[in-house]
Amino acid sequence: MNSEEKDTEKIVGETEPQKAEAAAATEQPEEKDELTILKEQNEALTKELSECKDQHLRLMAEYENFRKRSAKERADIYPEATARAIEAFLPLADNFERAAAVETTDEKFKQGIMMIYSQLCEILKTLDVEVIDRVGEVFDPNLENAVAQVTDENLGENIVAQVYQKGYKRGNKVIRHAMVAVANC
Repeated sequence: MNSEEKDTEKIVGETEPQKAEAAAATEQPEEKDELTILKEQNEALTKELSECKDQHLRLMAEYENFRKRSAKERADIYPEATARAIEAFLPLADNFERAAAVETTDEKFKQGIMMIYSQLCEILKTLDVEVIDRVGEVFDPNLENAVAQVTDENLGENIVAQVYQKGYKRGNKVIRHAMVAVANC
C-alpha cells in the first residue's frame, strides 16, 4: 500500500463520533475567530462613532461660539459706525450755529439758514443724539473738556461758566466732548 491509501484508510477507519469531534474542533476555532473579529470590528466601529460624535460636538460648539462672537461684533459695530457718522455732521451743525449768530440785513437768508439748521437738529434728535450743554452745573470731565478758567463771584467752584463748543452724546456714549470754561478752579 502506498501512503495515499493509508491516509484514506485512516479517514475511513475513523468512527462517527471521532469525525464529529474533528469537525467541531475545526469549526469552533473558526467561530471564535469570526466572533472575535466581529467583536473587534464592533469595538472599532464604536470607537470611530464615539470619535465622530466628539468631533461633531466640538464642531457644533465652535460654530455656536463663532455665531455668538459674530453677533456681538455686529452689535458693537452698529453704535460705533452711527457715532462716527454723526460725528462727521457735527462741524456742519457748528457752522450753522455760527451762521445764525451773524448779523445780516437779509432776513430771508437768515430764515433759510435757520430752517436748515432746525432740520439738522431734528435729524440728530431722531438718531437719539443729545446736546451736552451744562452751563451752571458742576464740571464733569467725562462730558466736558475744560479749555479755560474764569473767575466769577456769582458761580461756585468748578462750575461750567461758558460753552465754547457744544458736546453731543448718544445714550451713554459721548460722541464729542463739550469745550467749556470752568469758573473758580
